[in-house]
Amino acid sequence: MTATLVSISDQPLDVAAHEAAVGHPGAGASVVFCGVVRHTDQGRTVVELEYQGHPSAGQVLRDIAAEVAVEDDVLALAVSHRIGVLSVGDVALVACVATAHRREAFEVCARLVEQVKHRLPIWKRQVFADGTDEWVNCP
Repeated sequence: MTATLVSISDQPLDVAAHEAAVGHPGAGASVVFCGVVRHTDQGRTVVELEYQGHPSAGQVLRDIAAEVAVEDDVLALAVSHRIGVLSVGDVALVACVATAHRREAFEVCARLVEQVKHRLPIWKRQVFADGTDEWVNCP
């Protein structure tokens, strides 16, 4: 199986398009994960995030998706990460997986998200209400 939708985008991510991309007649379960910009981090008020990606980010995401897509249980997979300036409530990451059974769908989606978080060369800058900022999760 190959991943059906994989992208790095500076535009809002379409969660419904990701869900549709993993539609499969053999799927008994599909799991959708959305990583969303939250309003606080460690007690500090967040006003926006900025994601910057290395030029290789698209290829790295395709590689991750391809590796997960060939696992035995995977029927369909879609994953995208947003770059640029995001506001509280915006979706930064969408990962969708379809499998025959729910347990496998949850497990595969969790592995997919962890691989993206661990390997994808995208860096995050948090901007706080007090005017300060910080880079976080930088490899």
